[in-house]
Amino acid sequence: MRLLKNALMLIGLISVVSTLVFAVQQSAEPAGEAPESMEAPETVEAQDKNVSPAYRISAIDIPGDLNFAGESVPQDDPEIMERVDREFLVNTYWQSNALLLMKRAHKYFPVIEPILAKNGVPDDFKYLAVAESGLENVVSPAGATGFWQIMKATGREYGLEINDNVDERYHLEKSTEVACRYLKRYRDKYGSWTMAAAAYNTGTGSIDRYMGIQKVDDYYDLLLGAETGRYVFRILAIKEILSHPEKYGFVIEKEDLYNEVPTFSVEVDTAVRNFADFANQYEINYKILKRHNPWLREPHLNNASRKKYQIAIPHKGYYKTGP
Repeated sequence: MRLLKNALMLIGLISVVSTLVFAVQQSAEPAGEAPESMEAPETVEAQDKNVSPAYRISAIDIPGDLNFAGESVPQDDPEIMERVDREFLVNTYWQSNALLLMKRAHKYFPVIEPILAKNGVPDDFKYLAVAESGLENVVSPAGATGFWQIMKATGREYGLEINDNVDERYHLEKSTEVACRYLKRYRDKYGSWTMAAAAYNTGTGSIDRYMGIQKVDDYYDLLLGAETGRYVFRILAIKEILSHPEKYGFVIEKEDLYNEVPTFSVEVDTAVRNFADFANQYEINYKILKRHNPWLREPHLNNASRKKYQIAIPHKGYYKTGP
């Protein structure tokens, strides 16, 4: 038994001595040198090779003369400036969305701008359409439709045709005319284009209720719901970024922008049994016909009243159809 204990003690002593010798050898290696069997770690440059050296994420320098439709923003109010800053950051650093808005604006602003001017509505309201829909024919959960997000009852009140066959909320020119009438009505009611924009978003009922409770009548003094409280600030950010894209780091060339395909009008005052056949008469297909006439909601047109419709047909050479 004593012999076995002595043997175990000897084995333990040898193990301890071996560990100490290995530690001394490791500490004797030159500092900073890796063992020969290990590869050197990647350099910082190699790790960052896909990041442009010019790319930086920084705070946004807010212009000192912000205004909406000529009405000044109270930039001496720190709470207001925090809300402005939020929208500038969100819309600047959501780069893909901002680029898409710039591309679409080049296509659709030339349609919207002269209608606003003709109706005496400030040009800044084209950015309201951007905030409402992103310049797409979208439908909200509440049923607001088109670039200007017009509700069915409102559209009918202002003379738009809305039924199974036809929905003129999708007609850019006609819906812009309605939006102008709507905005001017709100401007007359509240005495401010800024308040008109807020009312466009949330409705006069909500605005009147907030004003009655809070005893103030200026957008920047009102505590509003989250969406309407951000609404004008979002429009301000969109206006600034789309007006000065290079200032916010966007590089976009003319050839990158979207363009409207020129069209001519064909008057229709009868029923159309099949719009696919109708399109073929003009050497286009049904999809292209609907692209230029999104207000036509079905593959046919009943038109029992023999109403005159103007259907947009693209000029030849812009689309390739058929074999």
